[in-house]
Amino acid sequence: MEWLFVTLASGLAGFVDSIVGGGGLILVPALFAAFPHAHPATLFGVNKSASVWGTAAATVQYARRVEMRWSALLPAAAVCFAGAMAGAWLVTVVSPDFLRRVLPLVLLAVLVYTLARKDLGRHHAPRFHGRQETLAACTLGLTIGFYDGFFGPGTGSFFVFLFVRWLGYDFLNASASAKLLNTTSNLAALGLFAWKGHVWWHIGLAMAVANVAGSLLGTRLALRHGAGFVRGVFIVVVTALILKTGWDAWAMMP
Repeated sequence: MEWLFVTLASGLAGFVDSIVGGGGLILVPALFAAFPHAHPATLFGVNKSASVWGTAAATVQYARRVEMRWSALLPAAAVCFAGAMAGAWLVTVVSPDFLRRVLPLVLLAVLVYTLARKDLGRHHAPRFHGRQETLAACTLGLTIGFYDGFFGPGTGSFFVFLFVRWLGYDFLNASASAKLLNTTSNLAALGLFAWKGHVWWHIGLAMAVANVAGSLLGTRLALRHGAGFVRGVFIVVVTALILKTGWDAWAMMP
């Protein structure tokens, strides 16, 4: 029954993640609940083995309907991959525990800012062009990619928020761009976990199919309803992330 439970959770995670990120909020706790005695690295590896397919499928779907700014995004994806690998390596020698108590406060600031700026992300007006946009996107990709490899929670939401706030994208274009970068950071983490033997491929395959199915449904809804819908889902997901990460950081303090 465990595989059925995590497969259903993977489908729901793919749905949420394809719209605005945050699928790990659903899938990682489900894996830990279903397999409480498994090594954490193995469960993170299984999570990546499923989610990478969902983010890749969402990227393809968005690219067919949204005008992706490839000249900036492809270099950003490359440095995002490198940043995620560097972060994943660093976590093997340095504990990320200090981030646990800071993360809810950072997410709260993101939520408050988004709610205060009613027009934030409703209109697509890229702030940079040419080399400046490429440099900004690469900086974003390297920084958040490193964070994803080192710690991870909220990666998709940080990508979306920064594409909106810093680069001037609307929420729909930001989500589309975030999926490309999130796919590369997931690939980097999956490669590391697979190299270390921390992936259950037999379970990951079923989860991947469900994750893609959920991702395609979520992408379709986002494309149909536009930036306003994505903004609403973003607010819900960030609120849930604040509650979850806040509980993990503070309620379980020794």
